[in-house]
Amino acid sequence: MRTQEARASRSVLFTALLAVVVTAGVIVAVILLRPQASTPGGAPGAYPVPEPGPATPGVNCGHSACREIGAMTVGGVPVVLLADEAGKQGVVKIGADTVIPLIINDMGVTLKGDSLRCVDGATPVCLVRGEVGGGAAGELFVARGEIWRDTGKPYFSDAGTVALSDVTADGVADVIVVRHECPGAQSGSARCAAAPVLAEVYDVGRGSVGCTRRYTSPSELRGWPDVRLTKADLRPCPS
Repeated sequence: MRTQEARASRSVLFTALLAVVVTAGVIVAVILLRPQASTPGGAPGAYPVPEPGPATPGVNCGHSACREIGAMTVGGVPVVLLADEAGKQGVVKIGADTVIPLIINDMGVTLKGDSLRCVDGATPVCLVRGEVGGGAAGELFVARGEIWRDTGKPYFSDAGTVALSDVTADGVADVIVVRHECPGAQSGSARCAAAPVLAEVYDVGRGSVGCTRRYTSPSELRGWPDVRLTKADLRPCPS
């Protein structure tokens, strides 16, 4: 009887030990097979790197796909000018997500590789300019904090020059518009085209802040076609 009891006890003990061994084996296998978290460099022990999201859908310029024709970085933010093949329909892409159609598309401008101009400063500013007829039109984009906005007011130069420079020396670029000074004559007319020119300066927040004296041609302006002026060049604009 004692022999049978001893055999039974050994059988129970063997079964218990076997269960422990199997359980330990399962735990070890789970640990070995568990995927390790990794850093971008592949080092274990960090949080997993998420998979990249879906690609951003393409942006259209009018009825055509856009192509990049100009790009600058201002205030640490990439600004890209996109246009169709003819340069007649364009948008500005600011950062990763902000896409703004151009108002000057409706003015018939032609956008080129030098159409985008940005100036960093206390307030980053970008100007998109293009040729139209015998002149040029420009559209201004201004950063307020982390938000970029179109000022909503196109600038037109019948002398073909719209530029960007900090004329007022306040840390924010101003818009310079060169125009013919021809009171009583229609802009674009032969009489107006032969008239002297001056540059009018617009502060992005206050509007017109003054004009230069008259010049025989735009090329006489300092730095033309990217005109460079100082506050000393300005005086009240002709009424």
